[in-house]
Amino acid sequence: MDNKRLMRWAGVGATAVLSGVGAHWLASPRQTERPFPTVDDFVLEQFRPARGLVNPHIQTMLANFVRPDAGVTFRRQRVELPDGDFVDLDFADVDGATWAQLGDAAPIVLALHGLEGSAKRPYMVMLYRELAQRGVRAVGMNFRSCSGEMNRTARLYNGGDTTDLAYIFHWLHRRYPDVGWGLAGFSLGANVLLKFLGEKGREVELAAKTAVAVSPPFDMVAGARVLDFGSGRPYRAYLMRQLQEKLVQKEIVVADKIDYEAARAARTFHEFDDACTAPLGGFRDAHEYYSYSGSGQFLADIHVPTLLLRALDDPFFANDIPQQVIDQNPYLYPGFVAHGGHVAFVEGVGQFGFWAERQAARFLAHHLMRDEG
Repeated sequence: MDNKRLMRWAGVGATAVLSGVGAHWLASPRQTERPFPTVDDFVLEQFRPARGLVNPHIQTMLANFVRPDAGVTFRRQRVELPDGDFVDLDFADVDGATWAQLGDAAPIVLALHGLEGSAKRPYMVMLYRELAQRGVRAVGMNFRSCSGEMNRTARLYNGGDTTDLAYIFHWLHRRYPDVGWGLAGFSLGANVLLKFLGEKGREVELAAKTAVAVSPPFDMVAGARVLDFGSGRPYRAYLMRQLQEKLVQKEIVVADKIDYEAARAARTFHEFDDACTAPLGGFRDAHEYYSYSGSGQFLADIHVPTLLLRALDDPFFANDIPQQVIDQNPYLYPGFVAHGGHVAFVEGVGQFGFWAERQAARFLAHHLMRDEG
């Protein structure tokens, strides 16, 4: 499908979505875009939305259809966890730049997907391709239940659970101890990543040299309200359906540990998280889960160079960017742009490009390859 036809399709789809939530979601971003700083000789490229694709809903929906996901094959490695469960890793071999071709000395990036995604989602694949072009190997971590095979235990992933990431990163670092390591996360995976970096503080410096968070939530209390009742509402039904279908598959394992019927009947994220996510994660209720998990409260303790990419018009989030905290931490590099939607950032004329994945790879390679040199 060519760009003109795609833009016509996206416009129709966005109009249909927006008709259900009100035209005020077309309003200008609530915060002001700032010039990108130059830090350690690195500066972000400017983001210019593809012509006719400024609206955040069009950006968000279209990106899922036009990102190419060819040219990458995967080698899967299952890692057994201490609690009897498992996590599946997907090692990405990009055509013309496989792990073998890049060599044993090439740095490695561990990437985390978003809510109900996987290590093979197109935005993950695009990151692998961009990294490989710059001499960096990549491996994607599938959160529990997200690899295509249901996990074993009465536990699911959530935005505040960093224990699997900590275990997997340590597991990988033991196997590849002599290379530079970077980390990347998208959406919910970006929240998990930032929380992990803040929790570990200077500990992470010993293992990871750099990180990137794309479209992270900073305040999950506010974010849940936006997804349930605000500009994120058009996406709620799709994501909720995926979560509830997964719950049915786990009924035998989890039914006596949660309010199963309430979770199955839930129509909002707050209802589902109150009935299912919170109790499985060890939280009293959804509010405690959200309050504990939002990445904004962990930013001040991050001690590795970390790029934060987010659109100010992201329909998934409220006006929750903790600008003062970010400004006071020299390890944080803010890349906040006026437009771009959620994990989208579609640019280009004639041929679409994907700004966030390219900037993420540029930033990671800048720090990893510089240290190699």
